[in-house]
Amino acid sequence: MKKLELIEDWRAVLTRAWSMKFSILAAILGGLEVGVQYVQPAGIANGLFAGIASAVSLLAGMARLVAQTELTGGGNEASAK
Repeated sequence: MKKLELIEDWRAVLTRAWSMKFSILAAILGGLEVGVQYVQPAGIANGLFAGIASAVSLLAGMARLVAQTELTGGGNEASAK
């Protein structure tokens, strides 16, 4: 098994990559879905946040494939193309 290593520009990817932003948003929405089940406010359908989180997760996957000019160079191979 290969040892996990961070890419050279991991800080830039963490703060600037849209895939990371979408992934963090999906995680927050997933947490909100759990919290809503306990509070059950009127007007919010069950599964609403989970559905939105699923859509945002798909966006995160697609964003990972798109070259981002603010992340060129370093160890981010996807943006160097």
